[in-house]
Amino acid sequence: MIHNLTLADVLAEHARSRPQVTAVVDGDVRLTYPALDERVTALAAALAGRGVAAGERVLWLGQNAHAVLELLLACSRLGAIFCPANWRQSADELRFVLDDLTPRVVVWEHSDTVAALDRGEAHWVLAGDDYEEFLGSARADGSVSPETFPEVVDTAPVLALYTAAFDGRPNAALLSSAALVAHSTALLVVRQMEPGFTFLNNGPLFHVGTMMFCLATLQIGGTGVFTPSFDAEEVCRLVDAEKVTQAFLFGPMIDAVVAANAGGKYDLSSLRFVAHSAAWDEMITVDDSPWCRSKMGGYGQTEVGGMLTFLGLAPGAAGFAGRPSPLAQVRILGPDGVEVATGEVGEICARGKSLFSGYFARPALNAVKMAYGWHHTGDLGRREPDGSITFIGPKLRMIKSGAENIYPAEVERALKAHPAVADAAVIGVPDERWHQAVKAIVVLKDGAEASEASEASEADLIEHVRTSLASYKKPREVAFAEAIPKKGYTPDYDALDAAHGGGNYPGEITG
Repeated sequence: MIHNLTLADVLAEHARSRPQVTAVVDGDVRLTYPALDERVTALAAALAGRGVAAGERVLWLGQNAHAVLELLLACSRLGAIFCPANWRQSADELRFVLDDLTPRVVVWEHSDTVAALDRGEAHWVLAGDDYEEFLGSARADGSVSPETFPEVVDTAPVLALYTAAFDGRPNAALLSSAALVAHSTALLVVRQMEPGFTFLNNGPLFHVGTMMFCLATLQIGGTGVFTPSFDAEEVCRLVDAEKVTQAFLFGPMIDAVVAANAGGKYDLSSLRFVAHSAAWDEMITVDDSPWCRSKMGGYGQTEVGGMLTFLGLAPGAAGFAGRPSPLAQVRILGPDGVEVATGEVGEICARGKSLFSGYFARPALNAVKMAYGWHHTGDLGRREPDGSITFIGPKLRMIKSGAENIYPAEVERALKAHPAVADAAVIGVPDERWHQAVKAIVVLKDGAEASEASEASEADLIEHVRTSLASYKKPREVAFAEAIPKKGYTPDYDALDAAHGGGNYPGEITG
């Protein structure tokens, strides 16, 4: 297989060609590429000993850690599929992931929510000492060798990321080594990543925005620094200590870092990042790569590996999503699968080296999403006269709060499970700090009351959603109505926006 290149192959090559480069930093853990390769080989053997073979799934339930990268690379070595799940999810959401994915092995960090889950037939390994013992068990007999593993084609799925709860439940998008290597190659060109590039994995690794930079850093042979989650003071300390080149940061996070570094306690000058404010720009080195000059702009989603188009490839272009990755094609298609004329709105559709392999165990959905030989993104766009792309917005309504996508159907499903709720709809309302906040419009059942003393008060309904879904998805406010206006069987979101102050949706042009 002379044209084959898996993620594990990338690691093995770095172990030979970059023997003194630090691949991973995580607290007291510092691993060179040869040391990381040795651990991944042992981990792959340990997983194989628990029945993990080609196509089997391995699940991570925890915050960021170097184990996430090790597990992904070990699965690549076996032809298996690794899924880092959203650790912020509720017990009900995590049960769905376990039932849907049916993992052979689950590696988890302790939390009361995860500890209470039914373990089923999977082998569970607690992160920390138990994980190290599990990994070390395969070394004990001295039989671990790369030659013991099967040949794996780079088009086999290796990473599963849950995304897009369009119908109230999420789907696991499957990405192959070939797709991830292709996406990393395009990203490192636009970002102008060079040897010595150091990325701080402070954003969630279950999110493609962090994962894509984690893997591009691996691709270029750089250094991945891991921290459990975002903490402004810790980000400052790590940037200073490890001379970090880039981190997962956006507006409010940047402001928090500036506040934490008031007085210049830490040297953040190694951070080559996008301009943001006078105080921020003074602390860092404002980067002049196409990626940073364009404010990290473009259009993307998990199913395309991260970014499909880059504004950095289209300076001065009319379309504010830029131009496609050099390893992908984009067409704006109508419902009949025919490309619409320049200037007309249609669905953004794509194909190319960096696209996903479909959703896990969703044959019917895959047939729809890949109709006419193109991946249908579910988003609307327009081809401008200069050839660039403008993103209009989701075909199905989506709320954007901070860096998180929130789909109304998912929150509505949770609200309708409340015993006092007859019907519900969810809209996004403008928020100065987070771009949008969630607002619920609720119709109560006959006899139910919305008073503060009742079990259907605004506070009670918000708490009900919080216990069912990740906290960031809960409504900030609830309005009570006699009925939900409908278009056919679905809520009339335009009417709800007009009546309840909705707006600021992704792609919406304001002002």
